[in-house]
Amino acid sequence: MRIHRQFKLYLMSLALAAGMCAHARAQAALFMEDADGFSRSLDPTGHEAVYFVRICAETPTQLRRCAPGEAGVVISRYKGIAGYDWLAMPLIPYLYSVDNGSLAPARVSHETVHEMRSRYHETHLLSLGEDVPEGNRIQRGWNQLVGAAYERRIYAFRFETTEAQDDAFIARMNTTANRSHFNILFKNCADFSNQVLNFYFPHTFRRHILPDAGIVTPRQVAYELVRYARRHPEIDLTVLEIPQVPGYRQPSKPGQSMAQSLTVSGYVIPIAVINPIVAAGVVADSLTWGRYPLPLKQAQIVKPEDMAPLKNSTSAAQPAPQPLEPGGVLSYKESDLSPPDIQ
Repeated sequence: MRIHRQFKLYLMSLALAAGMCAHARAQAALFMEDADGFSRSLDPTGHEAVYFVRICAETPTQLRRCAPGEAGVVISRYKGIAGYDWLAMPLIPYLYSVDNGSLAPARVSHETVHEMRSRYHETHLLSLGEDVPEGNRIQRGWNQLVGAAYERRIYAFRFETTEAQDDAFIARMNTTANRSHFNILFKNCADFSNQVLNFYFPHTFRRHILPDAGIVTPRQVAYELVRYARRHPEIDLTVLEIPQVPGYRQPSKPGQSMAQSLTVSGYVIPIAVINPIVAAGVVADSLTWGRYPLPLKQAQIVKPEDMAPLKNSTSAAQPAPQPLEPGGVLSYKESDLSPPDIQ
């Protein structure tokens, strides 16, 4: 009789485990990062990366499934780092240059950031090679891989993935050649995000002639993801904000479309001297198509000591973030769909 009861409990546990596996969902998030530093004047479109909760980095160029307690990985395309096309970094070091979010300072100086980055580089990033420069405000280097939140604000557009999709993505990234062919116009960080999202949502994200003359920008990709989520509420898109840590850098500025960046930076003026028609087209593109309204005003704040909201767990200290409502309606007021220059 006792054996019979144990056998029944065993069968029940198997059924429960099977049900959990059948409905197991992983999480990912598109990181739309503000424009910062010297590049803010030359190219105010910002940066973009993709975060995965259940994918981790065996090395900066090799992916694996996360072990219990690991926080996931951030993957992005970079220029000039050991000749690699993409690199993967654990979430907390990518944001704060430390292994534990509770160690992230509330305010930083240039010396503090440099020290934390150097310490992490010495411990974890020497495999990239000694000839990779640290980088500065003009020249990019390995400093792009750690402490992003000290440089800029980041908006996370969190969506659901399946474990099968994540496993297939790991296999693809680990077996495909990882060599850089970076091009700011047609093979940049936003193009990489487009490719990743197309892996999860095939034939959805593509290059458009208008806006931005076929150039993909971070804000454009985020806007396309929001539009996709309106038609597919099952991906449970939610917007969160990872604030810039105050300190030695000026507050970052919202990323803009290519047409807007040419207009705001003043580059449209010499274009007008050469060809007034083209300049008029750039301005019209900026005002008509290139504003990319996004639901950012009510994004929940994610703190370094509590990254649970980013991983689809409601933080005990804050209410659950607002998802996009089914049926193509955002759970934000229309007034919150602000253009890039009004937030």
